[in-house]
Amino acid sequence: MKRSLKSVILFTVSAILISGFNLFVSGQELFIPALSSGLKVHLADRYFEVFPKIVPADKETTIQIISRYETFPKPEHTYRFVYTPVGRYAHITGWIKAVAEEIIPQNNVFEIKKFFESEQEHIIRLEEVNSEGKAKEIGTFHFYSLKPDLFVLRPFKGDIHMHSFRSDGREAPGYVVGACRRAGLDFMALTDHRNYSASIETIELFKDLPIDLKIFPGEEVHPPDNPVHFISFGATEGITELYRDDDSVYRKEVQAIMEKLGQLPEDVDRFQYASSVWAFQKIRERGGLGIFAHPYWRPGNANYISYALVDYIFENRIFDALELISGFGWSELQTVDVNNLQVAKYLEAKSKGYKIPVVGISDSHGCEVSDMFGRYYTICFASSVELPELIKAIKEEMSVAVETPAGRLPRAYGPFRLVNYSHFLLRYVLPLHDEMCFEEGRLMLEYAGANAEVIEQLKLLRGQVEKYYNQVWAK
Repeated sequence: MKRSLKSVILFTVSAILISGFNLFVSGQELFIPALSSGLKVHLADRYFEVFPKIVPADKETTIQIISRYETFPKPEHTYRFVYTPVGRYAHITGWIKAVAEEIIPQNNVFEIKKFFESEQEHIIRLEEVNSEGKAKEIGTFHFYSLKPDLFVLRPFKGDIHMHSFRSDGREAPGYVVGACRRAGLDFMALTDHRNYSASIETIELFKDLPIDLKIFPGEEVHPPDNPVHFISFGATEGITELYRDDDSVYRKEVQAIMEKLGQLPEDVDRFQYASSVWAFQKIRERGGLGIFAHPYWRPGNANYISYALVDYIFENRIFDALELISGFGWSELQTVDVNNLQVAKYLEAKSKGYKIPVVGISDSHGCEVSDMFGRYYTICFASSVELPELIKAIKEEMSVAVETPAGRLPRAYGPFRLVNYSHFLLRYVLPLHDEMCFEEGRLMLEYAGANAEVIEQLKLLRGQVEKYYNQVWAK
């Protein structure tokens, strides 16, 4: 059978649309466009309001599932729910298998009281049964119970390694900041090469704006004659200024460190290691977090620093945090999977009992031309999004590194407890968070482009994520 040109075109367009989205057919999630972060809003969160989602462990809590569009109850229908503790922690409750329990909705609200045991994910599936006894799923809803130390903290998304056209990036510093909020970040730091002042420029640009994004100082540090790259996050002063015009003091101080080192392993360059010690010391002295950047980056046919030096830096843990997940494009990862190597090194170090705080970053050099921006970041579990609390959280290994290469599967890396929790957040909490951030970021981009009329609109948006989190977490 021959097809007309028109039918072929329509078929091709339909195929392209279907491949770019998911469809909703027979209870399967399709036609759900991904956010710029690569996350997708869980379908049930489109049709229902669910509060709280995060509850204290080993305590009875009442949750509400509120229908937004469909009316419940319906005449001649009954309702039931099936509860499952994902981790099967059930010493207190005695749960053995999922059993349907009757529930009667009131004015579109399904109210369920449960004892959420231990720290784990929980799933509740709601079903509607018609007069003929045929059951239909209304929705599947996910919850997470946390022990007290983690329950009081909140997840804050941040990227603290990226570039503007003040070094080798594509966009203006202000543009990069607005794009960060648009991508769903709660905090950020511009870290241009050898340029601390660019980050201060961004802080000054937005300092009087009614926004929730936290902007901190930073730079990528490149000490003379040392190929190692360092990220200075939150320091009160720049490091590059210490040697930009005259590096004699720098060399004298590095020489003093070299003299105290003693015997080094074969193939470890003495000057490079001493310079690395110096760099991390100077960042700490200025109140910053010193990050060991992309240790397995291969810009040509060889690693940018020797494996021997990487090993020795790990062994002595002279850094404050490891850049565990670095922003490399999908095509770049096909040549050298830098992140896989860094994760393997991290796991090896942890197996030896080492304390290795981690971050994830985009290292973006263009917000609009990269499949990395907004898809590589850190989640910090902290009491607030203020700088001292973020640095404390990272140093205490209360952070995970996240990657969503090519905008596909989001993955978190770090301590298992936090990774398990992050899997839940990335699917059932953070997508709505990212949507709320989008409009604020868009208006920030307008402001950076000299449109001051958006200030009144930004005032209306301020605090929306905090309000959302206050609903997600049980009182």
